[in-house]
Order: sequence, then C-alpha cells, then structure tokens
Amino acid sequence: MGFFGRLKNKIMATLSRWKEIGEYRSTFRAFGTEAYRSEVVRSCIRPLAEFTSKANARCNVKQIEMLLNDRPNIYMNGKEFLYKVRTLYELRNNVFIYIDRDEKGKTKGFMPVVYSSFEAMEYGGNLFIQFSFQTGEKVTLPWDDLAVIRKDYSESNFVGDDNSAILETLELISTTNQGIANAVKATANLRGILKSTKAMLSPEDIKRNKEEFVKDYLLLENEGGIAALDATQEFTPINMSPVVATYTQMKEFRENVQRYFGVNDKIIMCNLSPDELQTFYEMRIEPFLTDLSTELTSKVFTAREKSWDNWIMFESNRLQFASLDKKIQMFATVVQYGGMTINEWRAACNMAPIEGGDDLIRRLDAAKVDDPAEGEE
Repeated sequence: MGFFGRLKNKIMATLSRWKEIGEYRSTFRAFGTEAYRSEVVRSCIRPLAEFTSKANARCNVKQIEMLLNDRPNIYMNGKEFLYKVRTLYELRNNVFIYIDRDEKGKTKGFMPVVYSSFEAMEYGGNLFIQFSFQTGEKVTLPWDDLAVIRKDYSESNFVGDDNSAILETLELISTTNQGIANAVKATANLRGILKSTKAMLSPEDIKRNKEEFVKDYLLLENEGGIAALDATQEFTPINMSPVVATYTQMKEFRENVQRYFGVNDKIIMCNLSPDELQTFYEMRIEPFLTDLSTELTSKVFTAREKSWDNWIMFESNRLQFASLDKKIQMFATVVQYGGMTINEWRAACNMAPIEGGDDLIRRLDAAKVDDPAEGEE
C-alpha cells in the first residue's frame, strides 16, 4: 500500500458506480488465491513467468526503458516485474499495471496491482477503478493510468473471464490427493483385531490386553517378527486395499490443467528441443509481450507523443532458442555478409558485447549487386 499511499484522491466522495453496456456487473473479485496453492497450477505458471521475464524492454525514451529494465518500482527489478505481471495474468486472467506519474505527468514507475476486489466507478464522465486490498484499504485510480492485460476476454469490457473453468479438475486432484493420504493413514493404523475368549472382560482389561499386544509384537523393537498367544487370545489380521485413483487417471487430471495453461511436461522440465522452444515462444510468450507492448505504449504516451513515434516494446531474442550449431552457422553467413552485427550475434550466444562489435562487417569477396566488378569502369 505504500506505493499507492502517496496518491492524492480528490474524487472519493463523489464517485458513482460505472454502468457497462448491457448492465453487466461492474464489481469483480480476485480469483486464484486458492488455485495458486496447487503444485500443479504453480508448476504450469512458473515456466511461463520465467520465459517472459527474460524479455528486454525497449523504448525510444531512454528514461522509460531504464525504468522498465532496471527498477520499475521500489520493490522489484525488471525481471521480477515481468515475472509478477505474467504470474498474475495467468492466475487471474487479468493484470492491472499502475503507471505512476509525477506532477508534470512524467512517468516515474510501474506497479502491478494485487487486489482482492475492484469496482468500476465514474466521476465527471471519466472511468476510475476502486481497488480493495486484503488489509481492508481502498484506493481509486484513473483508468488512463492503468495498463490492463487480459485473456479469455468476452463478457466484461474491463476484464477477461476468471479461471473457474478449471476449478472442477483442481477439486478432483485435491480430492484424489486427500483420498490417497487417508488411505495410507487407514492402512497404517488398523492392522488386525485381537479377540479374547475370556467372558465379560471389563473395558479396562480389553484396553490393557490391546496395549500389551501392540507393545510386544507390533512395535519396531520386535525384531524377530514372531508373536506368541495363549489359548485365551486370537489375532485376526486385516488386509486393507483402499480404492484410489489410478496413475492413468491422475495423469489425465494433471494434463487437463497443463493443457488449460498451454504447457506440457517437456516445458515444465525444460526438456525442449530448439524447434520446440521456438514454437513455445511463438505461441505462449510472444503474444503476451506484444499485448504488453501495445497496452503500455497506449497508456504511457499521450496521442501527441505517439504521433512523434514514441513506443514501448518488449522483446526476447528468438535466436537464444537456436542450437549452438545454428548459431555458429549464422555467424558464417548472416554476420559475415552484413545481416547482423557481431554484438547482436554474441547476445544470441549469451556473450558480452565487444568493442567495435556494433559495426556491420562484410567479407571482402562480397559486394553490392550494383557495384562494378574489378577492372570495370
């Protein structure tokens, strides 16, 4: 709340509820707090967030580029910012990014908003979002200062549908896990029935006989594994075989969740080939970065500033997914014929830039097609 606490709200007393077309609800609650406790959900979201966080922000306004890459806000660096934004996006299908501006309207920070609920409000014909937090505090922010990224975007104009579609599968996984745990406990606790032929034993005598039998024969100290009973006692073992979900069923539950988030075991375990990595990037990473770039450009810059061709772009070098052989081959062709600089190639190989590496080079036996051949005028 400290980041938003500096805001001076001048409109709190006169806010009224915003009415969407079709009278759709304007109050929304956060989804995903319970879902994120699932190890299946977390394992699906983690690679998406990690790959997204590798992107670099580019902007022709260097101050904004430095903000996004270095320290978007006082709590997180650029990588952590992208990781958190993508995590909230996958978990809630929506993410709000507050654009903090100074008195002159100059951007000085970016903060993902982790709300418990929000309501669309109206003041003077303008749209505001009133966020409620788990602490009970509320803050109202102008829509123009909020970059909003959403998916499953259908009914509401403000946000996409939540992830309730996957709840049934998550409940099945939780029930299955609890069933296995209870089955293990049951089979571990009840091993048999000790029966005494003595008539009319008191409850105290029955309890004492049981405790003595357990102490003598069922504890680890009985290394011989032999039990000796007299004619007044009879022990009947119980073999319990609880019915639990099969491996195939559990695998199907898990894969349902993975398909929902667009990942698989290869992605989660980082076992992708270069071609598979390229496909994963194009299908799951690039669309999000494009959406984030477009939305931040739209909300950070005014119409006049955009007319001057101001822009924000998040990019992750596709060449980092290529195999080493392809990168070496690329140097022998693209770099030596002026298609990219040495430093661009080194960046694709995760190497530091070198002095003079930003200049394009070209082999001496290569020339423009319109250059005269040697000896010709």
